[in-house]
Amino acid sequence: MPTMVVEIHVPLLPTPDLPEDAYPFPWIEEVEDFLCNLEDRSDVEVFDDGEQHEDAYVFFLTGAGEQELLAAASRVATLPGVPAGAFAVVSDDEAEEFGLGRRIALASPAA
Repeated sequence: MPTMVVEIHVPLLPTPDLPEDAYPFPWIEEVEDFLCNLEDRSDVEVFDDGEQHEDAYVFFLTGAGEQELLAAASRVATLPGVPAGAFAVVSDDEAEEFGLGRRIALASPAA
């Protein structure tokens, strides 16, 4: 039986106003830290390492019910520094590629 996976697709946009030699996507590490902490205190699990896919960076969650996974995805989308325009895809571990499944818009960070 397939395992539900929620993909979090975040536009791969550099953080504005960083020093010239700084890593342009510090929000990726911040999201990974957030998910690691969440994993320690809930049923949510990081399914696989995040990776770049087309013009987005994709994080993968599993282990909990759909509502809890989508709530975690919504929190990721509103973390400081995360680019606006993130969305979730409810899929499973047997999907042949990213983005196959039900797409759900996530709230953008407050301006």
